[in-house]
Amino acid sequence: MILRWSGRLLRTVATRRASWHRKPCVTFVRQWALVTPPSDTAAKPVPVPGNGHAAQDVPSPWVERFAQLIPPGEVLDLACGGGRHARFLAGRGYRVLAVDRDPAALERVAAPLVTPLLADLEGSSDAPANWPFGSGRFTGVVVTNYLHRPLFSHIVASLADEGVLIYETFAQGNEQFGKPSNPAFLLEPGELLSLKNGSSTHRLRVIAFEDGFIASPRPAMVQRICLVKTSSVPSSERLRLF
Repeated sequence: MILRWSGRLLRTVATRRASWHRKPCVTFVRQWALVTPPSDTAAKPVPVPGNGHAAQDVPSPWVERFAQLIPPGEVLDLACGGGRHARFLAGRGYRVLAVDRDPAALERVAAPLVTPLLADLEGSSDAPANWPFGSGRFTGVVVTNYLHRPLFSHIVASLADEGVLIYETFAQGNEQFGKPSNPAFLLEPGELLSLKNGSSTHRLRVIAFEDGFIASPRPAMVQRICLVKTSSVPSSERLRLF
């Protein structure tokens, strides 16, 4: 059996409407469940093709859901891989800076409104890389299937006021399904929630947070969050969930 956890935070910021999915809100619902996968697939590792980025070219449902909250402007797709989210965001009219250290992956990124950038933002223990992006530059930052904790504070700093951070990557427990299995690349329980404390001048409001098991596109333990960086209380329309 696999212990499954998922979460959302519900907070009504306007009068109730007839249908729950139409009212502006922030949701957080905690639920535990024991899930028993089919016996023929329960504990089999699922190989991940390529360099660790998702093999499919379709956007993550998490990114699709919250991308509409990003204000007009420039969006950073960090560790973009083959550019599935860069192309998706450009298709919605955003200018996208697509950053990755894999030149082969960046060759697939080209699209209107997308600027690919080859950069290693990690460096080494002896010579850490410098974060090249200015404070408040991006109206949105998207990070999926990538974790380098020293970048957390830089990511938050590079968000503009009212900017949206959408982050989704693997969590502890994923080792039972395959790669990544190194604890350095797996989030600890609730770790992404620490991002909301990453700014001394702005609040980061948690729009949604989940931490648990997904079956598609492959079995995995993931953690994901959507945050809005704000110096004031956002309007109800800015918090609309679809």
